[in-house]
Amino acid sequence: MIVVNRSVYIEGKMDNIVKQCRKKKYWSQAELAIKSGISQATISDIERKRYIPRVDIALRVAKALNSTVEELFILEI
Repeated sequence: MIVVNRSVYIEGKMDNIVKQCRKKKYWSQAELAIKSGISQATISDIERKRYIPRVDIALRVAKALNSTVEELFILEI
């Protein structure tokens, strides 16, 4: 694993279903951002798979969506 600024490069492919879970609740990115306490820009980057969140951010998103990190984020090796 290599960390450059806020980007993390890992072996394998990281996927997530944050957008699908958010849309099932009929929430905007801004609503999820408020409920999770992180910025809307970060939510957008996670959903677009441009950013793999740190553990604390992944936990906040999962809690806001009443889900788990394991359900939202998938590592394909």
